[in-house]
Amino acid sequence: MRHIIDLSDLTDKEFNDLYKLTTNIIDRPEGYVDACRGKVLGSLFYEPSTRTNLSFSTAMMRLGGSVVGFSDPRSSSTTKGETLKDTINMVSCYADMIVMRNPREGAAKAASLYSSVPVINAGDGGHLHPTQTLADMVTILRMRGSADDMKIGLCGDLKYGRTVHSLLHFLERFHNVQVYLIAPDALKLPDYMISFLKEHNMPYCEVNSIDEVLPELDVLYMTRIQRERFTSAQEYENLEGSYQLTAEKMKRAKKDMLVLHPLPRVDEIAQDVDDDPRAVYFRQARFGMFGRMALLLTLSKLPFERAGHQDIGHEPGVRCSNHKCITRTELYVPLHGKIGDRCPYCDKLLELDI
Repeated sequence: MRHIIDLSDLTDKEFNDLYKLTTNIIDRPEGYVDACRGKVLGSLFYEPSTRTNLSFSTAMMRLGGSVVGFSDPRSSSTTKGETLKDTINMVSCYADMIVMRNPREGAAKAASLYSSVPVINAGDGGHLHPTQTLADMVTILRMRGSADDMKIGLCGDLKYGRTVHSLLHFLERFHNVQVYLIAPDALKLPDYMISFLKEHNMPYCEVNSIDEVLPELDVLYMTRIQRERFTSAQEYENLEGSYQLTAEKMKRAKKDMLVLHPLPRVDEIAQDVDDDPRAVYFRQARFGMFGRMALLLTLSKLPFERAGHQDIGHEPGVRCSNHKCITRTELYVPLHGKIGDRCPYCDKLLELDI
């Protein structure tokens, strides 16, 4: 049995089975109240989280299981200098599954090397967020019927938006998906993700505002533009209106367009959009809980075998170019390859270690 590091690691059959189980739980939740009785989820949140943390905990409890862990690393032995490896080794002695959010990119992949139970990535820095993608896909498939022949606009912080990166990874498997990237220059999709789109022949177009493409879209995926990413308040204020969705703008959208958002929002979706039936972001959050119930139930029933011994440390002469990569702080994590290869943990390039 695999860990869940990136949703796109699932085969088509595995995802289809997971989606079918999710729809069954949505339609008949009372049939699953004891499905995970006796199972324990280890919940390790090294970063603040409301939706993902509560969603996983609620999902496990609705299945009849229990949850242990922490939502603040200051309440863990991390403050004493405990390594990620040792934390994972310990928690996998107590729990049947581990869900982890960590600000270090590639942390979930690194954790999977040392766990004796399945590890679920609940967000690793600005890299990936597979269970949010599960919530996104359940919403699209449940409400649209298919992700084929779809025009999707991704708006806001595309540079650091792990939810965007995960969703694009997964949409690669569908037919005729056209992607519109709506972001200011400071927050455009990073080069490694542009390379991904090109390598997988996914047609994309970069635009500067929602207004340019709104009438064309079948799905609009909004994300928060982070004020702190700009060098001045004035720069942010100059851009703000271009990346805000309002009820007035919605008049130009298709009658069946879906508006998604991983949440939390600030002001990128005006409050007057909430009553529009096309605004499905709160239903999306609820679908996410059901999707996580299906994922936990699936993992709880499958056999798991630890990967085994892992080499210690980095290959001499190379390091990841990403200063936020887990390999830059947890130096025992094995890192092999040559300069110019992609890091197996965060997808950034390997460089000369100087």
